[in-house]
Amino acid sequence: MTDINYTKLFKPQLSPKEMLEYGVFGGYYFKNDITEYPKSWFKNAKINQEKFDINMNYFNIKSGLSIDHWISKGWIFPEDPIGWFQWYCRYSMGRRLPDIDKVQIMRWKAFGPRHIGAIKKNCAENNYLCRPRQRQGLLQWAYDPFF
Repeated sequence: MTDINYTKLFKPQLSPKEMLEYGVFGGYYFKNDITEYPKSWFKNAKINQEKFDINMNYFNIKSGLSIDHWISKGWIFPEDPIGWFQWYCRYSMGRRLPDIDKVQIMRWKAFGPRHIGAIKKNCAENNYLCRPRQRQGLLQWAYDPFF
């Protein structure tokens, strides 16, 4: 049996910098601790240094589950204690942890097609106001919500 090269499957449509500029996670994902990431990512980022702010999200809507839910599902790893986006940022900066990379890439791969399909099925083409929660979710998983 051949091993799958998971890194070849991972083709995010948005970089962490682009995601932060669009507006994700209520602007408060890093909880004001951004020292390990390139300063250039934050030059035009929508950030709130004090709290989650729905107005920092591109679609001005809350999308996603709580960290408690993530923990209960086993989606949080000690290496990235605040979740998928932290993993993606570190991955994009060159860090590789093959076992964790595989899990996170497969989670990413499962997310996009499911939500893109639902939007295509239920929304008129180019109606970007349709299903804003799913579109915000796509943004937060490095998918272009304006496909």
